[in-house]
Amino acid sequence: MVAQRYRLYIERMDASRNMARFYALSIEGTMFGQTCLVRRWGRIGTTGRMVQHSFDDEGEAVGLFLELLRAKRRRGYRPKFGARHAETAPSA
Repeated sequence: MVAQRYRLYIERMDASRNMARFYALSIEGTMFGQTCLVRRWGRIGTTGRMVQHSFDDEGEAVGLFLELLRAKRRRGYRPKFGARHAETAPSA
């Protein structure tokens, strides 16, 4: 079971290059007791692509989450403030 919810939605926009991209990360528990890191990315307004990574240890998933976040921040991705997305909505 995942001790804490990790969810992130970031965007990179550059009108001069016709660039409007999103990147979403979340860590979730699977029904088999594993921890799963879900990555989604693509052009804003599309479904995009999705990849799931399964881990036996939540710490490994958090490590990859933070590594991917650092890489995306270096490439210019920033949080989208003032908007609500399914990836960033608080869970009940």
